[in-house]
Amino acid sequence: MASKSWPTLMLLLITWPESTHCNGHTVDPPEDLVILDPGHFGHLQIRWSPPASLANMTECSKRYQLEYFDTYRNSWDAIRMSRTEHSAQFDLMKDVRVRVYTLLSGPCTNGTMIKSTSYTELVQKPSSAGVAGTAVQDFVCVYHNRQYLECNWGGNPKMPANSRQNLYFWHKGLEQADECPKYLISGGTRSGCNFTEKSLPEFTDINFCVNGSSPEGPLQTTFISLKIQNHVKPGTTEKVHLQSGPGKQLQLYWESPVGRIPGHCLEWEVEHKQEGPDGKTASKLISTRQRNITLPSNHDNEKNCFSVRSKLHKYCAANSFWSNWSRPTCHPEKKEVAPEPGYMVPIYVYIALAIIAILVLLLCVVAMKIWRQGKKPDSLLTTLARNSVLTAAEA
Repeated sequence: MASKSWPTLMLLLITWPESTHCNGHTVDPPEDLVILDPGHFGHLQIRWSPPASLANMTECSKRYQLEYFDTYRNSWDAIRMSRTEHSAQFDLMKDVRVRVYTLLSGPCTNGTMIKSTSYTELVQKPSSAGVAGTAVQDFVCVYHNRQYLECNWGGNPKMPANSRQNLYFWHKGLEQADECPKYLISGGTRSGCNFTEKSLPEFTDINFCVNGSSPEGPLQTTFISLKIQNHVKPGTTEKVHLQSGPGKQLQLYWESPVGRIPGHCLEWEVEHKQEGPDGKTASKLISTRQRNITLPSNHDNEKNCFSVRSKLHKYCAANSFWSNWSRPTCHPEKKEVAPEPGYMVPIYVYIALAIIAILVLLLCVVAMKIWRQGKKPDSLLTTLARNSVLTAAEA
């Protein structure tokens, strides 16, 4: 309740010290209020002109109070300035509401600030261009381990066949909008964008626009704005250690995932699965800010398995995604029984068999040569015997 009333209280504090009349004088509101879209997908420029009735007013200073509705926080923001233009971030999927007052002070008002009793207001409706029902759905961006951003979206059931989506983005570090560096393809259509090759800044608004074309006409446009540090998904915890301690205690500790996320920014969730002597399994979740826990083990023949995951704590990010679960670590460990070694044949037996095979092969080759030369059978046997003796001697 206090957070909702705070912007209203600020507006009251801004408007309280001045008057709307002074010595019978009144002041007119600004004129020619316009909202300009430079193509930054929600970062709009607001401009206006001083009231014509103050064109010749030189002895008093003119200031303005600009108010615009912040749809992200569902409250009005107010700012006072002497210039006649201002830039602000808006959600183009909702109404853009802007109003501005004139403030006058100086000798002509006896030092009292006068605020115009009325204001100039402008309301800009969201665009309805495109084939109805063709806007993408479920647009989600994940900042993986603070290393790269990946955005995904789902198709609309009314999406015409052979449609083609395009993603563009802009932030204050870009002069103009840029297109997705690497599209993700699913089922032959674009379903996301990978920013591995494109560095994006943290702690600033990044505006996205997803539009497209189809045989039936242009697709409806979707606008999204986010800060990537609020969309971090930590890496999976790889190193989890479990050991038995004194008094039948189990001590579990783990290491933070490798990456750019500071360890003090992580909070942890431990899944504990316990299988009792009766074979029944009980499961529970344990939340902690530490990287270790100690639990009692009530039975020697029970089995305890643990998995760990993490996300950013609320003091480091407004939102965060849970990481994937680590692989289960159990106590007692399941030991793989190696097969009993069978009868081992001595190696010299294989050597002897190889020599015999070579001798037989040589005899066959020699016999074929002699047979082709047309020698007599008795000479063939004599030659075979001679060659066998020589071969054996060489071996």
